[in-house]
Amino acid sequence: MSPARKTLSWAVLAIVITVPIAAAAASPLHAWRDPVYIAAGFAGIIAMIFLLLQPLLIGGYLPGLSGLRGRRVHRIIGGALVMAVTLHVAGLWITSPPDVVDALLFASPTPFSDWGVIAMWAVIATAALAMLRRRLRLRPRTWRLCHTALAAVIVLCSVVHALLIEGTMETMSKVALCTLVVLAAVKLGVDLRVWSLRRP
Repeated sequence: MSPARKTLSWAVLAIVITVPIAAAAASPLHAWRDPVYIAAGFAGIIAMIFLLLQPLLIGGYLPGLSGLRGRRVHRIIGGALVMAVTLHVAGLWITSPPDVVDALLFASPTPFSDWGVIAMWAVIATAALAMLRRRLRLRPRTWRLCHTALAAVIVLCSVVHALLIEGTMETMSKVALCTLVVLAAVKLGVDLRVWSLRRP
């Protein structure tokens, strides 16, 4: 890849990352929200951005971050994703514990809560599986299938969760980000043939 294309790739990624954050920061709804609630919302947006970066990293689509380097950053972003989800849920808990309890018990009247909770548990399961991978002595094929299945659940549920929420995220930038997350995940799955019984 030429230097010009590398620069363009990173510039496009920077725009994709900053536009949803900037649009959410300009939302007039912040005037009626507590700072903790606002921080929890931005943690959710950052988590969505991390979901976009993960397949780009593992697929080697980002210039200069392919192969082993990309996998290392993929693991770091995975840890950051867990932290972002934790901050998102913790912030909501601080501002409204009953709502979080209802969501965790799947008793919330808001449909987006159920999708968010499923995505949260899938993120936790993925992190736990990654940490216990060596101890469980998972075969590469088993790890690949489990990780892919959990990642699919995370992407699907997170996207539906975000799209159903009518909050501080600007609609067009939110739809664009969610679409890119899905497309990146699908492209990675196709390129790596993750469901193939044979080694790609």
